[in-house]
Amino acid sequence: MVFGDRVVIDDLSFSVEPGETFGLLGSNGSGKTTTLRALLGMLPPRGGRLSIDGETFRPGAGARVGYLPEERGLYRKDTVLDVMTYFGEIKGLGRTEARSWSQTYLERVGLADRARMRLEKLSGGQQQKVQLGVAIMGDPGLLILDEPAKGLDPVNRQLLMDLIAERKTAGATVILVTHNMDEVERLCDRALLLRDGRAAAYGTVQEIQDAHGSRMISVRLLGEPPVSSLYSVARRDGDLIRLSPVAGATDEEILAALVAGDARPVRFEPHRVSMDQVFVRIYGAAHEEVHA
Repeated sequence: MVFGDRVVIDDLSFSVEPGETFGLLGSNGSGKTTTLRALLGMLPPRGGRLSIDGETFRPGAGARVGYLPEERGLYRKDTVLDVMTYFGEIKGLGRTEARSWSQTYLERVGLADRARMRLEKLSGGQQQKVQLGVAIMGDPGLLILDEPAKGLDPVNRQLLMDLIAERKTAGATVILVTHNMDEVERLCDRALLLRDGRAAAYGTVQEIQDAHGSRMISVRLLGEPPVSSLYSVARRDGDLIRLSPVAGATDEEILAALVAGDARPVRFEPHRVSMDQVFVRIYGAAHEEVHA
């Protein structure tokens, strides 16, 4: 993607597996929303394509995609129930079905008493819940959520997380754009971190954490740790030992080596950098490069 002389997205390729929750992350201006809009046909890319189940995606061709944009795009002068019913009909639901689904959803999110109110009378957080309902209506197989928790208090943020988890349990694939790294650690199976339109990190959350920070494992053993190519002993404090894993060694492999070597572990506690720390390391470095 190029805007004028500025390259916004460059040589970017990634896959999202069926049924997973995938985090699309990055600092402001890194290209997250542009990437989504190009994939959905809202912006014309110079090259590349989006395929779903092996078929090239074409807007309006019947793919079950639910999209929650970062900015609100509902009809503010109409009532909540009328707006949701209208979008339900666009998605192929009959009017009665769309209205019934909308009423049930509004009850679920605590907005049943706002059904006859104009959208402009609702708070920002309430409007966000209505827009989320429009996105998940019709049971989309692919759900794309751009900053879905924007404007929500902690209680309603948890409700949002529950709704996302329910969609995943029902078999939906979820692409989640967020700046909340706690949500990434709780919800996402894999993630892509964009920096200046390119992939700065890509993989499972655990792989990204391991690649961008020192990793340690605290173990308490009844025996001695066996010599292993999977780790080194970094520190001892009585029977509490800190192991430093080699790159690529998994927790499961290290635990199996301890058991096989008769170390008799009674405590096994991996320590990884948080996704917040990963974010700061990647984008803090970018900031330092700009101001060097």
